[in-house]
Amino acid sequence: MTKYSFELKLKVVQDYDNGVGGCDYLAKKYHVTNEAIVRRWVKAYKELGAVGIQRKRQNTVYSTQFKLNAVNLYLTST
Repeated sequence: MTKYSFELKLKVVQDYDNGVGGCDYLAKKYHVTNEAIVRRWVKAYKELGAVGIQRKRQNTVYSTQFKLNAVNLYLTST
């Protein structure tokens, strides 16, 4: 689970772009740990757009059949 949702990150970045306040002000307003995180979100958003502030890591889901095939391959190849 991520600490900050995508929606919150986007709102903070949009507020920054609209001139609502600086990184320190927005960090306090939205209860973000520190302004460096807000700076990182703004930079990522400027470089990559919305993709830059999305969660990077996703758990891969494997089917039961894939898992069985992997185990059988391991057992037969040793």
